[in-house]
Amino acid sequence: MRAYRLVPAAAAAWIAAGICIAGSAWALPMATGLWCAAAAALGAAVLARRPRARAALVVATLSCALAAASASHVAATADARREAAALPVLDGRTLQITATVTGKVEPRSGGALAFDAVVTGVAAGGASFELGADAIVVVRGADAERPPDGLDVGAVVSIAGTARPLTGADRAVLAVAATQAITVVREPHGLLAVASDLRRDLGVRAAGLPGPGAELIPGLAVGDTAAVSAQLDAAMKQSSLSHLTAVSGANCALVVGIAYVLLAGAGAPRAGRVAGGAAALGGFVLLVTPEPSVVRAAAMAAIAMLSLLLGRRAAGVSILSLAVAVLLVLDPWLAGSLGFALSAAATAALLVLARPLGRALERALPRALAWTLAVPLAAQLACGPLIVLIDPTVPVYGVAANLIAAPAAPAATVLGLLACLAAPVAVLADGLVALAWVPASWVASTAETFAALPGSGLPWIEGAAGAAALALAGAVLVTALVPLGVSSPARAVRAVAVALVACLSGAGAGAGVLASWGASLGVPAAWTVFVCDVGQGDAILVRSAGSVALVDTGEDAGPLDACLRRAGIGWIDVLVLTHFDVDHAGAAPGLAGRVGLVLHGPRAGPADELLGALTAGGAETAEAAAGMSGSLGEARWRVLWPVAGSKAFAAGNDASVVLDISGGGIPRILLLGDLSAAAQAALARGGELAGAYSVVKVAHHGSADQDPGLYERAAPLVALVSAGTGNPYGHPRAAAIELLRALGIRVHRTDRHGAIAVWEEAGRLRVWWERGEVDAPR
Repeated sequence: MRAYRLVPAAAAAWIAAGICIAGSAWALPMATGLWCAAAAALGAAVLARRPRARAALVVATLSCALAAASASHVAATADARREAAALPVLDGRTLQITATVTGKVEPRSGGALAFDAVVTGVAAGGASFELGADAIVVVRGADAERPPDGLDVGAVVSIAGTARPLTGADRAVLAVAATQAITVVREPHGLLAVASDLRRDLGVRAAGLPGPGAELIPGLAVGDTAAVSAQLDAAMKQSSLSHLTAVSGANCALVVGIAYVLLAGAGAPRAGRVAGGAAALGGFVLLVTPEPSVVRAAAMAAIAMLSLLLGRRAAGVSILSLAVAVLLVLDPWLAGSLGFALSAAATAALLVLARPLGRALERALPRALAWTLAVPLAAQLACGPLIVLIDPTVPVYGVAANLIAAPAAPAATVLGLLACLAAPVAVLADGLVALAWVPASWVASTAETFAALPGSGLPWIEGAAGAAALALAGAVLVTALVPLGVSSPARAVRAVAVALVACLSGAGAGAGVLASWGASLGVPAAWTVFVCDVGQGDAILVRSAGSVALVDTGEDAGPLDACLRRAGIGWIDVLVLTHFDVDHAGAAPGLAGRVGLVLHGPRAGPADELLGALTAGGAETAEAAAGMSGSLGEARWRVLWPVAGSKAFAAGNDASVVLDISGGGIPRILLLGDLSAAAQAALARGGELAGAYSVVKVAHHGSADQDPGLYERAAPLVALVSAGTGNPYGHPRAAAIELLRALGIRVHRTDRHGAIAVWEEAGRLRVWWERGEVDAPR
């Protein structure tokens, strides 16, 4: 048990940090109380006579002191937050902000870029203020699509935009939104400039190679995922391989291990090997940018390597516990970071679980295979309960995918790193990048293959209940594999665990079958309109005589793919992207290779990237405008909006593509995109509406901005609203629902009813929910 004596210290620091960042007002009183408790425990330890009591009091002292230090750090930032909040210019007006970039510039959903920075100055209306506040900067528009040269860690930038104070729950003090062009006042210099040039050179060389393997090389080598497409990113996540494209403890451990082995081969003493490994790790952190996530990964790698050097698992657990506590003192906001929790859990699993699992598996498998399998199994058992908090899906083939990708990932990492460092010698760098492409392509093919398998993701319980259930299932599996002893109670417990694993495996296999081959069970075969439940977004299928149209995709590929499987759809004849907001087009790249024609609204934001992914998969594209029409099986579709060449409504919501589809068994349906009341009124005045409709897809997820005249003229029997449960916009708004019901229109909404199917049968309009079926008589 000595190995776990410092675990309470880590837990105390984590809990204290979590409480303080959740409510910063508690930080100072909590810190004061904990420092007093630490002093009292230290005094008791000095007076204690029994060694066990003294040891327990020392641990209590350390726990209270570390927790107090973490709380004190949060309390110390209160002045900076008050100073920022008191600035009179933080009232929504456009400011000129000077900042130094401190974090990697990374893409975000919706065609944005984001990076961490330290704001040093703010100017507005002739007044200027000096500041030293951490900030998160979000960039949209042209600078997000084509970042200015020199925008990297260490650069000083001038930003025209707005800023608002953040609460203590965020590490950053300010959130900055760039509304105009960013100017790079001074590019990175010194070692940061060298590292930036090396990373950029690797990305350019990799981009010249074909296939998804080229996209992975910068990510595997230096954690740069900018080139990874949405489709490949979804496959990596679904196959539980996404950790390979970010700088993790494994990358850092690999760098340290190589340095250690080379120095050992050169005859260096142990102290020299350790120092050399530390120097190599420091250089690697500088190369990939010394941001918090990379420093955290380096710390975890150092812990694992130090544990191996000492040759004691107990030492490793103690060092891990102390390192977690110290990191939380230095950065208390890590307590709310899922990435930090995953790093700590994975490292702990390797130290505690991998060895017992390896020995247990060795009884049934060859030794080499058993120990190779034990590592990803231990990591998945530890990290799975945390991952389901953000994605309630268990990657069924995660361990197998990691096992197959395991030999290739280190090779791609090492070769990619060497190519990065060899940038000054172009021929050598090109050759190394080409060599790295082979194992990187292996990893990408593994991800795509396992993601495409039936039942690759097992739906799981959401939230804390799901995390607890998966943790319990993992504990049962470990109990079944690892003997607890030879006593009768131990054997009985293990027998029960084996029986539970058998039951859970059967239930999981059945759920997997239902989630894949059986996904369409329960869905009416006669549907002609199918509204996918993709959360806060739109994705609507329309089918006639075997031909299928999909109107919008929602934000994420996972929910969309699940809906397509459930509806039994593999190929999409016509994909309509009404506009390019992320909740309508974000999942489009995941459909590459499965779409014939893409109709889209006016280009804006990430349009080029999204359409480029689809055309690369063989799709044809056309910008939709009023008057266009075509066939879908035996049905006809017409574009009613936007009007070609009109400048009355800007690209975006009010220039959404509006469709009229009817015939071929499809009840006449009007799909309104995200039009506002003004655009709806203009559409109604234009005379394009065909009279009475059976179904209307309500505009903008049921926002309050609706035109009653349009709905009176369309006179639908049924209104469909696609909105996410508990969305922050309050969609659908009560005013919109009341408007529709006042007109005698039946409202069906995905946030309450889940997926919705509509079809005509014997002259009646039929509507099916996931929770039942109702009639909408004519």
